[in-house]
Amino acid sequence: MHVTGVDGMRRALVTGAGGFIGHHMVRYLVGRGYWVRGVDVKAPEYEPSPAQEFERRDLRHPEECLAACRGVDEVYHFAADMGGIGYITAVHAEVTRNNALIDANMLEAARLQGVGRFFYASSACIYPMYRQREPDVTPLREEDAYPADPEPGYGLEKLFAEELCRYYREDHGLETRVARFHNVYGPLGTYDGGREKAPAAICRKVALAADGDEIEVWGDGKQTRSFLYVEDCVEGIYRLTRSDHAEPLNLGSDVLISVDGLVDLVADIAGKRIRKRHDPTKPQGVRGRNSDNSRLREVLGWEPTTSLREGLEATYRWIEGELRKAGRIPAEVRA
Repeated sequence: MHVTGVDGMRRALVTGAGGFIGHHMVRYLVGRGYWVRGVDVKAPEYEPSPAQEFERRDLRHPEECLAACRGVDEVYHFAADMGGIGYITAVHAEVTRNNALIDANMLEAARLQGVGRFFYASSACIYPMYRQREPDVTPLREEDAYPADPEPGYGLEKLFAEELCRYYREDHGLETRVARFHNVYGPLGTYDGGREKAPAAICRKVALAADGDEIEVWGDGKQTRSFLYVEDCVEGIYRLTRSDHAEPLNLGSDVLISVDGLVDLVADIAGKRIRKRHDPTKPQGVRGRNSDNSRLREVLGWEPTTSLREGLEATYRWIEGELRKAGRIPAEVRA
């Protein structure tokens, strides 16, 4: 049963609403007729939040989580200390501590405030390192999470929080839903500063390069990933949260591409010839990671539909536009 105000609108909380996926989730829910409270330690960077109410709160503190969860029936929990591979491999203690506090406090606050459904944003980083040692990786199934060997820090905490969601469901009746994200990208995501992920970093480098220039690529370029466009991500989240499926579920694309292939695709979208300079000393994560979407299709009767090229075209144009507004694209590469 939904909590409704005098206006009859369904009421939801989105944590991490100042961040990339959280911001898109707010916009999606408002578009579906929800009243939404967005909460984050920071406001959205690129455009104002469409949430009817936006509050600055530090969710590492229990009292802040209690206040955030007041008067809502659904929680979409994205708040986390995270970033790209360079960031999450460099600060294990801080990332793990911050995320453990945020996740434990949010689940307890949701229980105390009588929240009906709680969506938790997990990650493919929970999957065992020993299953991801080759670029031509076998797609990861949900049951492959155990025996556990997650990525240190960020991945380990996400796996812990998945279990905590299970315990709150079993012990307290809190209806939790968990999605394991596989490399979400799209417009309005961080593209500079050290916390950006590979698609955004590559789009930035290509946009700043002149035709024929060389860009740095972390690792040997042969490491592989699948990438999920953000609009497919929020659609999948909503469908999962509405469903009766309580176990963790992959949410990703099952189309595998190498990092070199990603560079070539972005360069083609930009209409530029780009040379690569590989740096094997930089963090590159696991050698290969791909999503097995069999259960996603079975449970939701749905799967992502945006092609990688289509999603990267939108992402590249947005990042290029932001760099132009900031005056960072040299005159010789202007259109």
